[in-house]
Amino acid sequence: MEALIVEVRAGEGGADAKLLVEKQLMIYLRYARRLELECELLRQEPGQVSLRVSGRGAWRAFEHEPGGHRWQRVPPTEKRGRVHSSTVTVAVLREVARREHVIPSSEVKFETYRASGPGGQHRNTSDTAVRATHLPSGIQACAETKSQQRNKELALGVLRTRVAQRAEGAARAERNSRRQEQVGSGMRADKIRTVAEQRGRVENHLTGRRIPLKDYERGNLAALL
Repeated sequence: MEALIVEVRAGEGGADAKLLVEKQLMIYLRYARRLELECELLRQEPGQVSLRVSGRGAWRAFEHEPGGHRWQRVPPTEKRGRVHSSTVTVAVLREVARREHVIPSSEVKFETYRASGPGGQHRNTSDTAVRATHLPSGIQACAETKSQQRNKELALGVLRTRVAQRAEGAARAERNSRRQEQVGSGMRADKIRTVAEQRGRVENHLTGRRIPLKDYERGNLAALL
């Protein structure tokens, strides 16, 4: 089954950029639901989230998302009603399948810990989160859903992807370069999309298409392509 990792991180904008990471995540969840794709939240912390998306057409659905997303709005914490510009960056990476890269169990160390993000009482009081470490390289991956067993599987999947990238050598370096090209600098001028809340519209700078903000927030991203 086709699967990928979507990473959303805060760029410029301070506290509001961190809030927008959460908002962008919700938009992606609605978008995936529209396309009947499966989503699993791998990790969520202030200013950064990692989401696994799987299902038929997953890559096609998210291949246009990488880059800087600029939001123009009055932040919830703004007391004077001033419009701020903040950015979030998005990277989309194909997940490496188990058959493509096998890691011996002797090379992986699993640790459990208590997840600190949202998710309910059970999640925050039990050591269900899992951190997987590739001992030869020191590469790590984490997953923080409610199921410890599922977290182990997810963390290992992400670890496999990261170790495979390291093993590819020159190809890995090129991939990392492409990832940097995807997310850009995170500066306000480095963007693929502008979300203007005051004007109630969203513009895709790659295609020139615009849609109403309410459609975008409902996950109708296909209309921007």
